Amino acid sequence: MTVTGTPQTWPAAGGDDHCGRLLTALERFREERAPTAQRWGARLAAALSSGSRLLAAGNGGSAAQAQHLTAELVGRYREDRAPFSAIALHTDTSSCTAIVNDYGADELFARQVRAHARPGDVLILLSTSGASPNLLGAAAAGREAAMHVWSLTGPAPNPLAEMGDETLCVEAATTATVQELHLVAVHMMCDAFDTALGTGRFPQAGTWKGRP
Repeated sequence: MTVTGTPQTWPAAGGDDHCGRLLTALERFREERAPTAQRWGARLAAALSSGSRLLAAGNGGSAAQAQHLTAELVGRYREDRAPFSAIALHTDTSSCTAIVNDYGADELFARQVRAHARPGDVLILLSTSGASPNLLGAAAAGREAAMHVWSLTGPAPNPLAEMGDETLCVEAATTATVQELHLVAVHMMCDAFDTALGTGRFPQAGTWKGRP
């Protein structure tokens, strides 16, 4: 593999290149938003280990981020531990297509929230714009169901941030950078989740008999 360019010719951090924009936004995220992601991870550990579940939703790239989060909780992040109940609402294609066909796209997530939610469950909604009607509907349904509604969005103000019980708004100039920092937030939540549970005390895969 041939690598072109030298450190002297690379664009400076904070410039107009993609990596420069990401570095600038990441530093701001680290200072202003990282503690929220860590706090959410610890609170999610307390909720899920007490029998609550996580519902997560997003559109497009944000759907991938939501599914990434739930996969880390049902599977594992780093060390082996118990599986926890976490559902990405876009993954059931039969339900999704039936709901959109029968009730319209704006009901895609709200109807599933009404079906699955229980008081005390957590709903995490990811949106770079914070303005997607189907996520706003999900937030309303989650609050009606007495869920904890957390919104992970792009720059504030935006409608979804205003509807959530708690929000983590990423300040970045482009959608791509917002999505990249949402992934950072997801991984920080997973790390804090495992730390709060004390992952090292769990048995190896296949031997788990119950939750803490």
